[in-house]
Amino acid sequence: MHPPGGRRHRGPAAPRRTPTMATTTTTDTGARTDEAARLIAGARERIDDLDGRIIGLVQERIAVSEQIQRARIASGGRRVNLSREMEILTHYSDQLGKNGTVLAMTLLDLCRGRV
Repeated sequence: MHPPGGRRHRGPAAPRRTPTMATTTTTDTGARTDEAARLIAGARERIDDLDGRIIGLVQERIAVSEQIQRARIASGGRRVNLSREMEILTHYSDQLGKNGTVLAMTLLDLCRGRV
């Protein structure tokens, strides 16, 4: 049923496209210009490279943590040193804020694997 006056409300009108506005987005970047698409593609390549390096560093950290745990256990100590973990949590929190704490917790969890 239509409201009084016989006109249907269809919400706000879409903005009119001017000749300078792009009408489609490029590939999978979501950019509306070729220049922006190139910038985004380059930045994504850099992020992919950084992610690869971060993963490599995490794997290296896991290996070093395993060495420490083995040495600690062989000497009669515990596998985990809670005071050291608190130092790490504080360091990440100081540098990166709340999300740094979450990141540190994830790293510590990854590195606590059974030796």
